[in-house]
Amino acid sequence: MTTLKITPAKLTGNVCVPSSKSMGHREIICAGLADGSSIVDNISMSADMEATLRCLDALGISFTRVPSAREGRTALAISGSGTVRAAKSCADCGESGSTLRFMIPLGALCGAPLTFKGHGKLVERPLKAYYDIFDRQGLHYETAAAGHLPLTLDGVLQSGAYQLPGNVSSQFISGLLFALPLLAGDSLVTITSPLESQSYVDLTLSCLAKYGIVIEHENYLKYHIRGGQKYRSGKNMVEGDWSQTAFWLVAGTLGGAVTCAGLSSGSLQGDRVVAEIINRMGGKVTAAVTGDHTATPAATKGVVIDAADCPDIIPVLAVLASVSAGTTEIINAGRLRIKECDRLTAMAAELNKLGADVTELPEGLLIKGKPEGLQGGTVDAWNDHRIAMSLAVASIVCREAVVINGSECVQKSYPEFWQDFTTLGGQCETMGTGESV
Repeated sequence: MTTLKITPAKLTGNVCVPSSKSMGHREIICAGLADGSSIVDNISMSADMEATLRCLDALGISFTRVPSAREGRTALAISGSGTVRAAKSCADCGESGSTLRFMIPLGALCGAPLTFKGHGKLVERPLKAYYDIFDRQGLHYETAAAGHLPLTLDGVLQSGAYQLPGNVSSQFISGLLFALPLLAGDSLVTITSPLESQSYVDLTLSCLAKYGIVIEHENYLKYHIRGGQKYRSGKNMVEGDWSQTAFWLVAGTLGGAVTCAGLSSGSLQGDRVVAEIINRMGGKVTAAVTGDHTATPAATKGVVIDAADCPDIIPVLAVLASVSAGTTEIINAGRLRIKECDRLTAMAAELNKLGADVTELPEGLLIKGKPEGLQGGTVDAWNDHRIAMSLAVASIVCREAVVINGSECVQKSYPEFWQDFTTLGGQCETMGTGESV
């Protein structure tokens, strides 16, 4: 475990945000399902992206790393056959929930035993939506106790009618949308409860369309999927990540001006709403014609924040709320409890250690802001990349140092985070070595 000591300092400057992890997963999966060679460029490699590549390899899809058109990024030449097979007996998903839920339906097309394993909190994250489908279809599977990983599949999905709840994770819907077009027959996926994170389904549909897959939907509640479709190979760039941008836009609001480059203003990512939320709180986030977004310092006020379609940006918005005048209520955030950690409990506990006033609610947080700032102290990252990065941003408004235990967990999605943090003026050193990051 790595412990970092952060001395409070304002951040200011320019940062090129990582490419979208959400779109990166989708792009390389679609490319892998195509018959032929594809290039996917502008990938910000992370532990989660490596997990998806391992699973592609287990499904018989080959890839090589080739020079990227963008400095510091990765490009992949991906070669697929238009189908999948169990090239290996085990697919290691690391700690990536997206990887696991996207890959399980593809594994269920192989017709041979394939075991999915994971690490950390992923081992116990819910998969019941898939198990119910397997039970209805008579597809054989085995799990550890309580439905936990490892999961071994041995059977083939059948085309036809599917039902899924919409209030657990959109990843289950996306997983089926990747796999069902490859079956011979047509399928219909019906959502049986209110759909949360609709924007993530939009990302999947847009990526599928880019690779030649046509899916029609009725208000996102019914998806008509024609069988016998073929993925089309191509050359594509991954767009910038709005969920990672959120950390820097909040940092710019709390410290000095920060400009985020590499974004698409027309993005379908639900997390792009972070700019609107910050401005609604009294912030000053502006967009350039290039897509760059700049946040400048501002005094902010409490508002109601609906987390239903943007769960990943809630931890860092909780930081902003903790020093905003008045009260902020975060609602419809129950799904944050089944992420890499229980993010509602984690943010309440750790922000309160720093001197904030956060009350945990069943489906959200109630935050009484302290515009005068926070005290500082020692906090834990909960082995969750978004908790670690949010607490780093919180250091900007602390009077004393912030010590973060487990800071290395940013490797999951943003390995360059600490480098970018220091480039913008952050002051942190590794405890025990005294070395600056």
